[in-house]
Amino acid sequence: MQYRKSRQRERILQLLKSTDAHPTADWIYKKLKKEMPSLSLGTVYRNLRVLVELGSVKKLPLGNTYDRYEAKIDPHYHLVCEQCGVVQDFMMPQYAALNKKAEKFSTFCIRSHRIEFYGLCERCRNQAGAKQSRKNF
Repeated sequence: MQYRKSRQRERILQLLKSTDAHPTADWIYKKLKKEMPSLSLGTVYRNLRVLVELGSVKKLPLGNTYDRYEAKIDPHYHLVCEQCGVVQDFMMPQYAALNKKAEKFSTFCIRSHRIEFYGLCERCRNQAGAKQSRKNF
């Protein structure tokens, strides 16, 4: 499908390219609302959908309430903190042989895979360690 250029869509893409965060549509809306007073949350969602369709942005359905988005579209994994919800890119080399291995156990022609690793980020681990050491006194 062909889409006309849109100032809002271009700014959303620029914002996503400028951050290492994996923001929600609401985060994007709040960041851009000051410079674009007529922007609505619905417009952000529609433009994110278009950017995903165009392949410029990836949607990360991480199992929590809100989808997150990123402009980094090359294959990579993610680290997700189970406590604070932070999402980070994990630049471990992709295990390409996993696609072929999965094909052997299915009737699918596997083209790609997505893996998220869940645990505690450094900040949450440090906070948990500080709480634990206070309990020991």
